[in-house]
Parts: sequence; structure tokens; C-alpha cells
Amino acid sequence: MATKAIFVFFVSALCLSSLAGKAMADADDFDSFKIQGSVYCDTCRVQFITRLSKFLEGAKVKLECRSRTNGTVALTKEAVTDKSGSYTMEVTGDHEEEVCELVLLQSPDTACSDVSQDAYLRNAAKVSLTANDGIVSHETRIVNPLGFMVKTPSPECPAAFKELGIVPDVTF
Repeated sequence: MATKAIFVFFVSALCLSSLAGKAMADADDFDSFKIQGSVYCDTCRVQFITRLSKFLEGAKVKLECRSRTNGTVALTKEAVTDKSGSYTMEVTGDHEEEVCELVLLQSPDTACSDVSQDAYLRNAAKVSLTANDGIVSHETRIVNPLGFMVKTPSPECPAAFKELGIVPDVTF
């Protein structure tokens, strides 16, 4: 009976140590991230997607990670959207001590190429690029869509807003 108890104890200890080792390896050794996002044309100049928005093929975005303490750039990387307006970017390294965000660089459509210059309307998508942040999906980060704006809102926008039950602060 004592032999059986010792055997069960050693098997349990072995199982627990292998599970603990796997958990430690997942958190400590993880340093590769896939970022997914999309770029659209904001035909109503409201900075969110409506039924009138169009996703842009060939738009360029840039990832920039800056030090939290002194603001120096630690990482930059660019991507281009596919025919569905989506992009994917691979990033390696843990960037826990940096603020990382994606910004719009270039629109393929000259009629839809405005980017708000107002600080409070800055069109950027922040992304966490560390395994030490409590996010369960360690490898894929899906960011908010980014949008270029047309110079003049579409005449169809008021009807689209009415369907949504909103009244934006935009003149048509």
C-alpha cells in the first residue's frame, strides 16, 4: 500500500511539474505576435464605419512602438492592405515597456485621403505587444479599423445616420 502511495505521489509531482514548466515557457518564451487590422474610406467623415464605408485595397499603415519613459522609437514596421482592406503584420520581441500604435500612412484613393490632424481625433489604434498583459490569445492581436476620410461627405449620409438613430456633428 505504501508503495502505491509513493508511486501516486511521484506521478502527481511529475505531472504538476510538467504543467508548471509548460505554463512558464508559454509566458516567458513567447515573443512573436501577429497583428490584424483593416483600413476603410469614411464617406461620411464621422470616423466610424457606416453602411456607406468602403474598405481600401493598397492602403499603407505603420506600426510604431515608442519608449514609455523618453518617447524614443524602438520599432517601426509597415504593411499594405489586400483587396478586402485587411492587413497582417508579424512582430517579434516583447514590447511591454513601449506604447505601440498603428497609424495611417497613405491612401490609394486620392478622393479619400484625409486624416484628422486634431489631437483629440487622432486616428491611431493602440496594440499591446507583450505576453505579460493578461490577454488570453497570445499570438494574434486584432486592432480597431482605421479610416481615411473624403473631403466632402456623401449626400447619402443623413439617411444612413437616420437608420442608426444618430445625429452627428457634421454639416452636409
